[in-house]
Amino acid sequence: MDQYNMPSSNIGKESATLIQSLPVDSVQALASSLTTSDHIPTRYIRPEAESEPVIISGDAEDDIPVIDFHKLLDHELSEAESSKLHFACQNWGFFQLINHGVSEEVIQKMMFVIEEFFKLPLDEKMLVKQRPGQLDGYGQLFVISEEQKLDWADILVYQTWPLHLRKIGLWPTNPSTFRDALDEYSMDVKRLANCLLGFMAKNLGLDPPEITANLENGAQSVRINCYPPCPEDNKVLGLSPHSDASIVTLVLQVNDVPGLQIKRNEKWLPVKPIPGAFVANIGDALEIFSNGKYKSIEHRAVTNTKKERFSIAVFHGPERNGTVGPHPELVLKGEPLYKSMDYESYIKLYLTSKLDGKSFLGRLKLNK
Repeated sequence: MDQYNMPSSNIGKESATLIQSLPVDSVQALASSLTTSDHIPTRYIRPEAESEPVIISGDAEDDIPVIDFHKLLDHELSEAESSKLHFACQNWGFFQLINHGVSEEVIQKMMFVIEEFFKLPLDEKMLVKQRPGQLDGYGQLFVISEEQKLDWADILVYQTWPLHLRKIGLWPTNPSTFRDALDEYSMDVKRLANCLLGFMAKNLGLDPPEITANLENGAQSVRINCYPPCPEDNKVLGLSPHSDASIVTLVLQVNDVPGLQIKRNEKWLPVKPIPGAFVANIGDALEIFSNGKYKSIEHRAVTNTKKERFSIAVFHGPERNGTVGPHPELVLKGEPLYKSMDYESYIKLYLTSKLDGKSFLGRLKLNK
């Protein structure tokens, strides 16, 4: 049993879901009440939203790589496409995944229930609000102080795998198809992520069956984002700069409003999502697991002055009864670059920290 899959005596407690994020008011309700003469509340004003440089996209070199999943599965084309995937993981940390095999019907069902849910009156949405100290439901994450600057967004968060951690009572019943849509979508995306991680493992020189077997029981959670329009969109952030705690995250743009930006060469690069494609990104757990060979990338979300933006981020993480740490075969000369810790401690540390670039990963680096 390798270091990445060591048992932990702390796992098995439902306390793994005890996350303390302070409650905040609905941003969607706030946005709908603003008039053109109103000022944005101070807690949402983010000076860095205006001051940090953004790349004006137009050069093909600024487009993140596109990986064709169908080619990865094709015996004759797989090697070349796997090489492109390896390059994307090493040099970008982000890529768009096309021809991924998740059906258009499943995607459209999920898009429909998201937009319908966020059309509901606030009191109906509050029926599935997060309970004190819990992760799942309608609300917010990463709010750890009353003075903290806030993101211009409302979210729905659900643990979807392992199945016994699902809190179905907090899955909306309005619209009536929401639960079935989320179940089908999350399972199809999980199968895709497991297969994709097999190719990544092979590119790292590891045994894909061994790695994917470990990850089949890995944690999966879904974050559904609603970014309401903001009349002063250059003063707020929809989602603070951060890197994900996951191994890999698959994001779907629900409507045609852009907003995702990634940090590249110390500037923000807007992502132009391909319709129907997933935007995939490497998470901190994979950077740790690969001992720095693959890099997680800082990213953020910005808002629009007139239209709401919706997206679905599905996070795939290590096994809940495992350890997050460098894989022994990837530790060169016996020098791990990152600490190892049990999954529960790792995810609690992440979820009780303020989103702040790659500061979380920085806390896990070993000083040399």
